[in-house]
Amino acid sequence: MNIPMLLTITRIVAIPVLVVIMLTPFPGQEIVAFAVFIFACLTDMLDGFWARRKKMTTVLGSLLDPMADKLLIASALICLVESHVVASWMAIIIIGREIAVTGFRAIAASRGFNIPASGLGKLKMTLETITIAILILGPDHLGIVFKLAQTAGLWLIVALALFSAIEYFARFGSRVLSENSSS
Repeated sequence: MNIPMLLTITRIVAIPVLVVIMLTPFPGQEIVAFAVFIFACLTDMLDGFWARRKKMTTVLGSLLDPMADKLLIASALICLVESHVVASWMAIIIIGREIAVTGFRAIAASRGFNIPASGLGKLKMTLETITIAILILGPDHLGIVFKLAQTAGLWLIVALALFSAIEYFARFGSRVLSENSSS
């Protein structure tokens, strides 16, 4: 097993740990959950960097890495909904977008199309990660920054989720659908 794969698996293992911490009240819970979330996000940055730099990309890694990212974000969002920090409809839109775009990209790949991550999608992921980290840390530690993340940050993520999904389907939908109709 190479280092990027080990980092991806570490991120996957960190997800249930994060969920348990986020849903189990104890003194310092927010700080510990924040640290685990940041650790998981750093493994994402490191595995991609390492895999590209050392040319250690694998088919399994290219499947597991984005899946780990989506599971991390979805798990954190669901915990934040449970904690009444994020509105359930916002989480549904964000997670639904991930499922729709990931499914669309998988169908396209099965037909020989490579749909790269868009700039809008990357911006969404960056803002999503920062906002979720702030929301995990909570209002006791961040005050007004927390409130901004809870309002403006979440609204921006929802908008970017919708716009980036529309972008994927508008740019690549006709090609994938025309391939489907000729099969």
